[in-house]
Amino acid sequence: MAKTIVVKQIGSPIRRPKDQKQTLIGLGLNKMHKTRELEDTPSVRGMVAKISHMVEIIEEKG
Repeated sequence: MAKTIVVKQIGSPIRRPKDQKQTLIGLGLNKMHKTRELEDTPSVRGMVAKISHMVEIIEEKG
């Protein structure tokens, strides 16, 4: 079983740079308090790190 992480959006993309908004959409997040379970890969971790002020990692599975 592959490792996964659960990511929750806690910040609004309003008045943020376009690349940060696109990163949120790339992770499948676009509304406040929405959660997604994503595969734990270096690319996903990099995207989360880029917008760490707008998301939080709730749990790590696997």
